[in-house]
Amino acid sequence: MKITRIDTTYWRSGVDLPWKPNWVWVRLHTDSGLVGLGETYPRNEAEASLIHSSVAGALLRRDPRDLERIWADLYRTFDVQVTGGTEMRVLSAVDLALWDLFGKSLDLPVYRLLGGKSNPEIRLYNTCFGYRYDFEKEPDKIMRELIDRYGIKAIKIWPFDRAAARNRHEYVSSADIEEGLFPVRRLRDAFGNEIEILMEFHANWDLTSAIRIAKALEPYRPMWLEDMLLPGNFEQYRQLATATSIPLTLSERMAGRMQFLQLLESRAARYVMFDVTWCGGLSEAKKISSLAEAFQLPVAPHTAGGPLLFYATTHLSTAITNLAIQESCQLFYESTWAAMLKNPMIPRAGCVRVPESPGLGMEIKPEVWTHPAAVTRTSEL
Repeated sequence: MKITRIDTTYWRSGVDLPWKPNWVWVRLHTDSGLVGLGETYPRNEAEASLIHSSVAGALLRRDPRDLERIWADLYRTFDVQVTGGTEMRVLSAVDLALWDLFGKSLDLPVYRLLGGKSNPEIRLYNTCFGYRYDFEKEPDKIMRELIDRYGIKAIKIWPFDRAAARNRHEYVSSADIEEGLFPVRRLRDAFGNEIEILMEFHANWDLTSAIRIAKALEPYRPMWLEDMLLPGNFEQYRQLATATSIPLTLSERMAGRMQFLQLLESRAARYVMFDVTWCGGLSEAKKISSLAEAFQLPVAPHTAGGPLLFYATTHLSTAITNLAIQESCQLFYESTWAAMLKNPMIPRAGCVRVPESPGLGMEIKPEVWTHPAAVTRTSEL
């Protein structure tokens, strides 16, 4: 089997669509007739351009089942340009497409190739993108819907972000802290210990402010504090970890096992987070998970992107043996996915199950590819 054609597809911004795409899809066609699908986000035009200008020539004629060699060859090529950003996102998308092809070539779901079914059901939390209710004002209404409709009992919010923007990321005041605590208090008052509250900070704070916020949150027992500081300076993260009783989670923004090894050696994180469409694909995410397991730490994959990210991550989460919880978004499975997928995954009893069909198992409605806003580019033999 060899790769004969590569397509990229994204959708022009500003167009009224029945779905809300912020990703680019990569399709690898083979001489066997099988097609593998990959995905990354959010710089669609730049990522698609890099596929055709720098990656297509290295993929065409290759056997897509040689996943490890293809990954290593592309990584070394990109490292000459300082690996990261668009290059690593593109490598992630290609890797997902290769795994999709690998599973289809063997008529097996990808989780079987990653080690089998360790977790038949994947525990979920909900990330509160804007939908029916504002989490800063009515988080209890969101939580009630999640419990009643889907059995999800964990919610992620980021009520300190407005203060960070106002203060140019330089300081946090007592008033800012009171503002940020409002939805946290409301959730605890309404649901007590029935739920988990996860706090996201989008790397908005310096160490001094982060410690002050963490101390204020301790009485409310959040499950974690996510990405309070910019990633990279792990000594500062270690100081933050020492200063608070709340576990730290990081970081969806990092890519490659070598960065994650430095994080793990810092002893700062209690949960390890990655995004399979950013960190290097399923191949690298599996290795990062194994590294975390060697440090006796759980992983909590990030999935706040496109639909294939959720499908691919669910395959990995099914296979690994150190999974804490996986991200999900009510907005996605109630609107975007239903509009564009034939088989959207819907949570039940707080969990989701992996598809049993070959490859990654995501089925896309035909009209998605032919919509007038679709921008498709092809490289072929």
